[in-house]
Formats: sequence, C-alpha cells, structure tokens
Amino acid sequence: MHDNDTPQTPEDVPRLREPDFDEPDPDPIHDTDDGSSAELTEPPGPLNWNLLTADQAEPAWLELNRWVDWLRRTYGLPASVIPPLWHRHPELVWELSALHTHWLCAYDPAQSGSAPLAWHRDFADARQRLRNWVTISGTKLDHDRPTRQTTWPGEDPADPVEETAIQHRDEDFVQFVLDDLEQRRHAEEAFYQTLNLGTGEID
Repeated sequence: MHDNDTPQTPEDVPRLREPDFDEPDPDPIHDTDDGSSAELTEPPGPLNWNLLTADQAEPAWLELNRWVDWLRRTYGLPASVIPPLWHRHPELVWELSALHTHWLCAYDPAQSGSAPLAWHRDFADARQRLRNWVTISGTKLDHDRPTRQTTWPGEDPADPVEETAIQHRDEDFVQFVLDDLEQRRHAEEAFYQTLNLGTGEID
C-alpha cells in the first residue's frame, strides 16, 4: 500500500511479480533482508485468513486473485464453479485458497513427478465442492448477494439479503480488498490498545 494515500483504481493497486503458472520456476528464490537472494527450501504451508495482518493480507489477496483468474481461464471454468465475486464469499475464498496452496506444493521442484496428477484428482473434487458453495451462496455471473445465514434460536434475526448487479468485477475486487485491509488494521489497533507494553500481556 502507499504510505500516504490509498489506491482507488485497479491501476493503483500494488503489483506483485507475475507468477509463471505454466512453467514453475525450477529454482524459486526470495529476497533476504540484506538484499541478497536465497533459495526457498520448502513449499508454502497452509494460509489462515483469520490470522493475517493487513500487510500480510494484501499480497495474499493479489496473488490469489491472479491465480484464480489463471485457473478459470486455463480450465475454462464457468461462473457456476468460479463466479466473478468469489472474493465476497468466505466459503469460496477458503476453498480456492486451499486449492492454490495445494497447487504450489504439487508443482514445487522438490515434489515427485506424480504430485501434479494428485493435484488434478483433488481439483476434480474441489470443483464439485465449488459448485455446491456457489449454489448455496446464490452468487451468479452478473448478480451477487451475500450468502444467506441461518438464524439459530436466541440469535438476532439475520440482515435482509439483497441481490445487486455486478457492474465491474475488477473494481469491486479492489474496493473489497481496501475494505478488508482497513478492517484488519482497525482490529490490529484495537488489539495493541489492550496490550500492556510493560508486561507484554493483554490487560
């Protein structure tokens, strides 16, 4: 993110290095604190969206968005499997994020040659689950609505669910990420306000 202002258009969103999904890098590297490069010796672990800070969530959203776009184009997936506003439905985010991490691990140079085949078997199962999530959520190619929530006895009634037209998918994604990052920053600030700097414990 910019230090002094907030991007408002897709062009303003920080860009990550475009991943080469067709030909995984045989020697993946990353930058170290001193500016040198070091080899990544292990594939990525699970990504828990509930625990990400704003600084961690921003590149995670951008990378997942780029990969999901590659996935749906490469395999010709319809909106009944991956709808335009998948990012607004946590059930789809968790499923696609897990599939992405699985893909990264399967195509890691250290994996066996059969790992991609295992990923494709799991991909077939994931596609069916994605169809189920999309059906339950009610999101479509040109319209979207929040996933309906079941109110249990004793709980406050759920907010009314309204369907809205999708005007511009990429602009919606940018605004969604900006809102998500802002919520995470507020949560971080609220947490640190409860932290006793002298003891390191929560008051």
